[in-house]
Amino acid sequence: MIDLPSTEPDTVFAAVREFGRFPGLAPAVRLVEPHEGGSDWEVFFRNGILRWTETDRTDGTARTIDFAQTDGDFASFAGRWHVTGTAGGSRVDFTTDFDFGIPSLVGILDPVAERVIKETIGLIVIGLFPGGTVVGDAKLADRLDRLAPPAGAV
Repeated sequence: MIDLPSTEPDTVFAAVREFGRFPGLAPAVRLVEPHEGGSDWEVFFRNGILRWTETDRTDGTARTIDFAQTDGDFASFAGRWHVTGTAGGSRVDFTTDFDFGIPSLVGILDPVAERVIKETIGLIVIGLFPGGTVVGDAKLADRLDRLAPPAGAV
C-alpha cells in the first residue's frame, strides 16, 4: 500500500489506469500496450522478459481494476488495483496472485518475483505521485528510496 497525501482518489485512479505510461516510470517494465478490455505486457525478469496478455476490468465507482492473464508466461497471474480515499489524500493498494507453474522452483522464483513486483508497482505509483509513502513494509520503503529518481526527475 502506498499513501499519497493531498491527492484526490479520482485523480489517482485516473493516473493508475494509464498503463501505457508505466514503462517510463519503472525500469523493469519494458512495454505495456493497452487495448480494448485489456493490455499486453513485457517485463524484465531475471535474465529474460516475461510476456503476458491480461483482461482489465475497471470499476470507476469502486476505483478498482481487476486483471487476469489470458495468455502468457505465467501459469496464472491475477490481481487488483484499488484506490481509496484517506483523511489526508489517497491510498493505492495493489494485490496479486501468481504461479509460474514450476513447482520445483517455487522457493527460488516466487520470492524474487514478489520483490520485483512490489518494487515495480512502488516505483510506478511514486513516479506518478512523488511524495507517496509505503505503508507497512519498511524494507520496501527503503529500497524505493534508493531506486526512485529524485522528485521532479521523471
